[in-house]
Amino acid sequence: SPISDTIVPVCNMLSTKNNNAMFLLASLVFFSFAFVAQGLQIAVAGGTGKIGRLLLPKLVDHDVTVLTRNSFLASAPNRVTEAFGYLGASFLNKNKHVQLRDWDGGDLLDIVGKDFIGWQEDALQKADVIIHLVGGFTEQREMATERLVRESLRLNKGATHITVNPLKEEIGSFSPGMLTLKTKRVDKCESMVRDNCSNTSCLRIEAYKMEAASQEIFESIQSLV
Repeated sequence: SPISDTIVPVCNMLSTKNNNAMFLLASLVFFSFAFVAQGLQIAVAGGTGKIGRLLLPKLVDHDVTVLTRNSFLASAPNRVTEAFGYLGASFLNKNKHVQLRDWDGGDLLDIVGKDFIGWQEDALQKADVIIHLVGGFTEQREMATERLVRESLRLNKGATHITVNPLKEEIGSFSPGMLTLKTKRVDKCESMVRDNCSNTSCLRIEAYKMEAASQEIFESIQSLV
């Protein structure tokens, strides 16, 4: 490699106690570590869903914080309820770059305890990228989007927001019924991000192609590196 090709002759020079060579070697070591540590800080809301499980392993070169309404249940050895998202202990053990952080999801009604307090500072203040994967089509989707936008504008205006929504004509494939309301809700969430955040990427994904969707999100993130 270019670094090793340079280090070898520098080491030869070091044998002659060349001070310039010593300085050059120290500089090379520093910049090589800087090169390795250039991963992004990524916050993922809704990362315990199907797309999240496919996306998170791809982000191994980055530090990822998954926002979840109940980190205890999301990290349990076995899933005990469908009411909360789930990744599991074995998944997290295999993906050491991923950590969970409790948050309120924009709605305090089903939150127990106070573990969510301070999530904004922990997850958003240092984030390079904020990914919107809250996938339901209820009012929760709007509240979560509003919460992420408002708090990131308060703490970290420069973060890039990546929204992930279904193609308009395929919303019924994800969730049948009440299509007019759901379409308006998805459009509202997307507009909320685009109109208020300076750096955005609004993705639309096809139904039943979760792997392709996760890859598209991954490539969008990698384009920022």
